[in-house]
Amino acid sequence: MNHDAKYQRKMLVRQFFLHNHGTAFWGMLAMVLNTVLNLAIAWQMQQLIDIAAGNGAFLTMAQLCAVFLLSFALMGVIMALNAYAHPIFLKCALQQYRDYAFARLTEKSAFAFGREDTSAYLSALTNDTLSLETNYLSALFTLPANVLMLVGVLGLMLSYSPLLTAAALTASLLPLGASLLAGGHLPAQEKRVSDANGAFLATLKDMLSGFPVIKSFQAEKEALRLFSESDAALQQVKCHAARTRTALQYIGGAAGSLTIFTVFLLGAALALSGRGVTAGVVMVFAQLMESFESSLSVIPQIWANRKAADALIDKLAAALAAHASSGGVPAPSVLKDGITVQSLSFVYNNETPALQDISFRFAAGGKYAVAGGSGSGKSTLLKLLQGSNDGYRGSILYDGKELRTLRPDSLYDLLSVIQQDVFIFNSSVRDNITMFRDFPPGKVERVIRLAGLEGLVNARGADCPCGENGNALSGGERQRISIARSLLRETPVLLVDEATASLDPVTAFGVTDAILSLDGLTRILVTHRLEEAMLRRCDGILVLKNGCLEEFGAFDELMDRKGYFYSFFMVSQS
Repeated sequence: MNHDAKYQRKMLVRQFFLHNHGTAFWGMLAMVLNTVLNLAIAWQMQQLIDIAAGNGAFLTMAQLCAVFLLSFALMGVIMALNAYAHPIFLKCALQQYRDYAFARLTEKSAFAFGREDTSAYLSALTNDTLSLETNYLSALFTLPANVLMLVGVLGLMLSYSPLLTAAALTASLLPLGASLLAGGHLPAQEKRVSDANGAFLATLKDMLSGFPVIKSFQAEKEALRLFSESDAALQQVKCHAARTRTALQYIGGAAGSLTIFTVFLLGAALALSGRGVTAGVVMVFAQLMESFESSLSVIPQIWANRKAADALIDKLAAALAAHASSGGVPAPSVLKDGITVQSLSFVYNNETPALQDISFRFAAGGKYAVAGGSGSGKSTLLKLLQGSNDGYRGSILYDGKELRTLRPDSLYDLLSVIQQDVFIFNSSVRDNITMFRDFPPGKVERVIRLAGLEGLVNARGADCPCGENGNALSGGERQRISIARSLLRETPVLLVDEATASLDPVTAFGVTDAILSLDGLTRILVTHRLEEAMLRRCDGILVLKNGCLEEFGAFDELMDRKGYFYSFFMVSQS
């Protein structure tokens, strides 16, 4: 584990106790008092049996009854204390753990996050946290309590009979060794369960996201096969882990039975021989050994589960540390000069270059269109401008600052992106525009007007639900929400990636008109719609062909040249 991953692990574990020390203390105190009380009750039982057998006891029957009543009253207090503290500790610990993990996740750049497997995070923040609750957080209380029980029981047994104690301990060594050996396999098995759960979630996400494709190609049987295979793989590794836990439980049970039988056998012999062991001592010794064996057998299991949970924390820590932002310089708060692209080239997966040696300057406050055929590199150029990949050659400069040196968070303060595929949260229109933040009502109303959403808001209200990924809205309404969302941020640069590709011509014209009518922004629009009225409003049109900058100029200039753009435009109009 590298330094960054170790730091993330340390911080993840710290979240369990952050603002949570009080409930941890009271929960631990309840466990300790409960252990001490159980030992006291065992001693009281020995006194009661010896009184009944006529062997004499330290307390009288009346005194013993009073102590019993006090013990059970104290037990009620302890149970109430534990019932209060333990659930609150678990709630705060898990919430803070997940909140911290998600907060660190959101600090990654879009490029870094795009290189990772999101199903691993889904598994880490759902299934894995259930394991942490049982095997790590609860163990923080049960492990010390069981160790204390071992020490207390051992001390009490030694006070009764060292010989009987030695025999009982000897009988428990072999099962204990077997339990420790079996428990060593749990950490690796828990990690395999986590990995398999991540793979299953990835398959499930694919099946649900691709449901329309599955139906249109009548691939239901194939989809079911893939789902079933992934589910079977998950259940198989879970079965192996469950088998190991079951073996641990049976080994513990066998250890207890063997030891208790040994205690009864030897205790009876000592009692009959008059070696100072009474019937009460034999009975309570057996009870103590049951507690001893219970703790002795469960400690290796708790420890194995704890190690397995540690592996899950390590896995999340490594994921959070991977591709983490390494800092950088702040991006310009206001674009004064412009965006300069110099000798820009980019290749996907060592294949044909998507962009080749492009040089250009987008002046601050200008309106630019990027046109070209399918595969010409339009969207790739826009993605590079927004920092989606740092593997390009050449340079991209924002007011002279190289994009790769900028802090991702400051870059997002500089620019907004309107994409073709708009993500809409399952919330209200207002929430989707404001992204759940508070803005002055006047600002929200302004962007609703500029984005052309007044009709929707007047008809249904700004608090109307959008549905899952905007299924209660039309394509144009989703795009207008995306525009309003971007306008509300008031960033100096607005990038538009074929935002009207899936819209009807009338709606597309309205969306583009709203963007071009904005003042004070640098706007770069990737478009496949070559509409003369819109293109004439642009300060310049970049024409790409096979990843190269083929032409640049205003609409009339390009048409007068009768070059590639002229031909491309005329074909699009036919």
